[in-house]
Amino acid sequence: AHNMTMPNKLLRIKDDGTLLYTMRLTVHAECPMHLEDFPMDFHSCPLKFGSYAYTISEVTYAWTLNASESVVVEEESSRLNQYDLLGQTVGQETIKSSTGEYTVMTAHFHLKRKIGYFVIQTYLPCIMTVILSQVSFWLNRESVPARTVFGVTTVLTMTTLSISARNSLPKVAYATAMDWFIAVCYAFVFSALIEFATVNYFTKRGWAWDGKSVVSEKKKERASMVKKNNAYAVAVANYAPNISKDSSTLPTIAKGGTADPSKPKADGKAQESKKTFNSVSKIDRMSRIMFPVLFGSFNLVYWATYLNREPVIKDMVPSN
Repeated sequence: AHNMTMPNKLLRIKDDGTLLYTMRLTVHAECPMHLEDFPMDFHSCPLKFGSYAYTISEVTYAWTLNASESVVVEEESSRLNQYDLLGQTVGQETIKSSTGEYTVMTAHFHLKRKIGYFVIQTYLPCIMTVILSQVSFWLNRESVPARTVFGVTTVLTMTTLSISARNSLPKVAYATAMDWFIAVCYAFVFSALIEFATVNYFTKRGWAWDGKSVVSEKKKERASMVKKNNAYAVAVANYAPNISKDSSTLPTIAKGGTADPSKPKADGKAQESKKTFNSVSKIDRMSRIMFPVLFGSFNLVYWATYLNREPVIKDMVPSN
């Protein structure tokens, strides 16, 4: 495109003997990036140019103007989808090789990644998934199907989010800031599932932590009822010979025998229903407070740490 209709070059000789040589180029440059802080990362992309054949003894390059005038970036061309151009700096260095020393001029473009896309696509879904996993703490511990669905669904959702987030990144050998966030969210979701398994285990063994006392009380109630029934049977056997002689004692025996066993049964049913109806585990009570507090504290430390990292760049010219 630069050859239409003539090559885009200009050579001009001024009155004082100064040569002005300009050329229009389209350069596809690479930018080395360190993604430890992704997606709250900053990058300094260098653009280097110098002589390939002429050493420093023959040609020396130098910036005649400052950074704001030497490197001009138009506002329209500096709009990027994922980055904000913070500014640019210029510099000069000498490179040594086997053929000699060469002057290299460098322009650095300082970029900051826009986090909005990743908040919508990754961070908010992860936070909502963790909150959804903690809803199971407010369900009955006897609601095994509902709590199982909550736990398994949230774990699978976090797995899908982590895979999709990792596929959008270059294959790096270290963990990024987003990887740490997803890993912690995954740990919270998986811990909620383990918490339900723990509650269900203790429920089966005796109604969660207070179950041993309930089981012992039930055994005592049954033993007392058996003793009373045995005593009633003995009383009937003892009074049986006298029934024919004195019929007036029969109602008294019947009333005394039938009234005592019935009362413990009613009391036992009331006590049992009181223990088992709509019961809440102590583990669930603690988890309702502990999990939200820990997750909120993690978010506070995470965002305060990464969002307050501002790069200190010397002699940077801010972009308009």
